[in-house]
Amino acid sequence: MSGRHPWLRIAIPALFFAGAAVLLLGVLSSGDDERPSALIGKPAPALELAPLDGHPLATGADLRSDGIKLVNFWASWCAPCRVEHPSLENIAAKGFAIYGVNYKDKPDNAQSFLSELGNPYRAIGADAKGRTAIEWGVYGIPETFLVDGQGRIILRVAGPVTSRVYRDRIAPVLDRAGIEEPGS
Repeated sequence: MSGRHPWLRIAIPALFFAGAAVLLLGVLSSGDDERPSALIGKPAPALELAPLDGHPLATGADLRSDGIKLVNFWASWCAPCRVEHPSLENIAAKGFAIYGVNYKDKPDNAQSFLSELGNPYRAIGADAKGRTAIEWGVYGIPETFLVDGQGRIILRVAGPVTSRVYRDRIAPVLDRAGIEEPGS
């Protein structure tokens, strides 16, 4: 093999690498980065959270109150959380109740994050050990859930909520459910 076809030593690994690259590219560009949530249509899990000093504590009763609300899992160390923060502020300005779950963060860092960027949350709780996130099926942050007035989850958004995500993912769910945006 070494004398008759030396190009095979290069061609076989190159073909293997090219095939793997095409497969990976196909997976990454599929456009479906959402993993399904078994919680859609079901009551939201409990919010068993510790208080974050100086902020109202988010509770399960908040989720069963009238009106549509968002539950947003975030952390100060999460770069995409910074990206989505202006959108959350805009959504809160529309009148949406947003409840924050500060995930595996240091309280001082969480406070600094909110002091620097603003606080879109009606109430917040700290999930220092990540147990609440597990109950909600969170696999990465930021992650946001849309909860109806009966406390049922109607949408899950993995990744940052941007104005585009709001327009393309959240607003259509509100329309289909016949839910008007607050303030409209």
